[in-house]
Amino acid sequence: MTQVELIPMSSQLRYVDPTRPPGLVKRGYAAFATSRLARFISRHLGWKLDPLLLRATRSRLATTLVFPTAVLETRGARSGARRRNAIIYFHDAERVTIVASNAGSSKHPAWYHNLRADADVIFGGTPMRATVVDDEAERQRLWRLADRVFPAFATYRRDAAKADRTIPIIQLSPELDVTTRGRTDGPQGRA
Repeated sequence: MTQVELIPMSSQLRYVDPTRPPGLVKRGYAAFATSRLARFISRHLGWKLDPLLLRATRSRLATTLVFPTAVLETRGARSGARRRNAIIYFHDAERVTIVASNAGSSKHPAWYHNLRADADVIFGGTPMRATVVDDEAERQRLWRLADRVFPAFATYRRDAAKADRTIPIIQLSPELDVTTRGRTDGPQGRA
């Protein structure tokens, strides 16, 4: 096993302040994100394209355009293969918060099942440990912040609830001593 030299998160991952209210452009794009067309693009194209776009543009461009997005790397729960997905995120103190919304679908995204099976992930190039937030008061606090970062989350929650699904919120904490367990810096987006 190879030791990973950790790069400070600030040099890898742009800090996202969830207390900043979304501007007009973000609110408009979030409204589009709830449309059938945008959800179709997200589910069938964006998840394949975004990891490649983020890598090619050094994390400056994804199909999410104005929303903070980084690559989450997990290990396939069954296959053990490397999986990369672009995920909208924000910071909560030293933790990074992500949401397994799957655009309000009736099913959790595959990456959520993968991090449940193995909580050691890489996010934005930084090794981290994933923890699902179970405390309802904490979930409500984080939802208030998440809705400011990506207003479409409110619509996604309503749609998931209609399908009897509760959208998980996950917090990622930087690892202090992590091994790569065979992970390499190969091309992103290939699993």
